[in-house]
Amino acid sequence: MRPNNPFLISGYHSPEFFCDREHETAKIIDALHNGRNITLIAPRRMGKTGLIRHAFHHLKQEQPEIVTLYMDIFATQSIGEFVRTFASTVLGQLDTVPQKAMSRINQFIRSCRPVFTFDEITGVPKVSIDVAPTAEESTLKEIFDYLASSEKRCYIAIDEFQQITEYEEKGIEALLRSYIQFLPNVNFIFAGSKKHVMQEMFTSSKRPFYQSTQVVTIDAIDNEAYAVFAMEHFAKHNAELPREVFDAIYYKYNGHTWYMQAILNRLYGYNRDVNAELVTYATSEIIAEYSYSYGDLLKAYSVGNVKLLKAIAQEGCVKEVLAGDFIAKYRLRAASSVNTSLKKLVEKELIYQTDEGYIVYDRFMGEWLRQ
Repeated sequence: MRPNNPFLISGYHSPEFFCDREHETAKIIDALHNGRNITLIAPRRMGKTGLIRHAFHHLKQEQPEIVTLYMDIFATQSIGEFVRTFASTVLGQLDTVPQKAMSRINQFIRSCRPVFTFDEITGVPKVSIDVAPTAEESTLKEIFDYLASSEKRCYIAIDEFQQITEYEEKGIEALLRSYIQFLPNVNFIFAGSKKHVMQEMFTSSKRPFYQSTQVVTIDAIDNEAYAVFAMEHFAKHNAELPREVFDAIYYKYNGHTWYMQAILNRLYGYNRDVNAELVTYATSEIIAEYSYSYGDLLKAYSVGNVKLLKAIAQEGCVKEVLAGDFIAKYRLRAASSVNTSLKKLVEKELIYQTDEGYIVYDRFMGEWLRQ
């Protein structure tokens, strides 16, 4: 179904509603086509998922017979939860005939009993499994054996891949690497939002995935390309988005994709020409909707954490959080306490470290704090 609003804030529809990323898309397609795995790094809400689905869309157009699969493991807390998510993503998807799919799944998955349901439209089996803790590793191997046995080429994207470093079980990276390196018909995109963790996983000689992938980092969409994309969609809607107004939005949010899309989506929905006052109204509308959840979120943090968060929000970007003048200006505690708060806020992804300095991760939350 064609979207009513071209500025999507979730999901992927088609190239018509996807802006630029031509260079990154070409890199991903070229790597996968030539048998190279990809590490894709970007802050949350920068558009990793959309980019992956956009690349998959083009790959499927060129080679309709390939299988493209996407899984997000952000919510997983253990190898068992990873295995269940992996199984539901993969099993049954490499066979077009349901009977063959069931036969092949039963042939390889012997450590637990798969439960089959069927998609009402396509007839493709949907598979869920209940894995006993003692069978998690053997089930994982069986899923990889199932993948290796297929004659189809398959591309699998695992989003928020750094989550595996949070599992209590040890040796998960080495275990996955040992299986992945022997899949000639399958290539992977390992996507993640924690830049330093992802870089350590794939560029440190001490880690199992060292130099096993091509690393692609994505940043904000080019200002010129984004402006053309946005203004053309408004023009088709018989509304005007002046370039200076677009640029003001772009530079306010540093081109961060989701926040740009959220504002543009509201402006497009107003069905009128855009000016600075309308942008202010749209922004205040969004922030008001989130205000209660922001307030509830901060209740879980100490006074020192919240004071530091507010101070960074007021500055917009802070290069040296432990600098004496910054601590004095906002009457923060001793540098050691500030450092403890900083680590906590970065770990919980309330603060993000960019090349320029530390910022409030949620741009709308940053505005709410400044107000």
